[in-house]
Amino acid sequence: MNLHNHPFHMVTLSPWPLISSLSLMIFLIGIIKWFHEFNNNLMILGKILLILSIFQWWRDVTRESTFQGMHTINVMKLLRLGMILFIISEIFFFISFFWAFFHISLSPSIEIGNIWPPKMIIPFNPYNIPLLNTIILLSSGMSITWSHYMILSNNFKESLKSLIITIMLGIYFTFLQYMGHYESNFTISDSIFGSIFFMMTGFHGLHVIIGTLFILITFIRLNNLQFSKYHHFGFEASSWYWHFVDVVWLFLYIFIYWWSY
Repeated sequence: MNLHNHPFHMVTLSPWPLISSLSLMIFLIGIIKWFHEFNNNLMILGKILLILSIFQWWRDVTRESTFQGMHTINVMKLLRLGMILFIISEIFFFISFFWAFFHISLSPSIEIGNIWPPKMIIPFNPYNIPLLNTIILLSSGMSITWSHYMILSNNFKESLKSLIITIMLGIYFTFLQYMGHYESNFTISDSIFGSIFFMMTGFHGLHVIIGTLFILITFIRLNNLQFSKYHHFGFEASSWYWHFVDVVWLFLYIFIYWWSY
């Protein structure tokens, strides 16, 4: 950075944004073909191309930050701002679902019998698996916070242990959520309750999977000594995202499971 007269990072020429976009387009077209023609070959091809391109894109970003010294203090401030804006966009994404939920649940239409939940819908017992999942996510939030504190204390061994616990809890949550959906008494096509329920919990489950992978990459980088007590924005970003997932689940549990029971 001493060779430049500006404090920000000029992104180097990279083929990965274009290749990732084309791979995502192939993947989404493949999903449509799978839905309509029951042929998932194009979807699998797009998924493989997307994983390969994203992996190499992240590899280049890691090189820039860890080995080339591109991510200075000012650059990290802008990266933090970008992550905050991204999480805000995710918040509004879920607000749209909650808006639909409250719109129909506070004033149920005559088509669903003027009651909520609709007739013949048997909702989940909020004191069974949903409550266990709540405890699991809150515990994972505590473990990743402790891991961050250990990084600030230069105790990377304890930080790695806490990250392993967080990853295991994320996988356990995903498994329980899958089993809950699999054993559900209603489907996504059972009135607007089923549609909203599976859309909200399904997208949240997808975010949990993404967050778990995010933390797994952070674990690998921490194990390779690519973080320090002063320079670990990748870890901070993963922890922010995980706390966002935790908070969204609390609202889901309170309103979708407990209040609708």
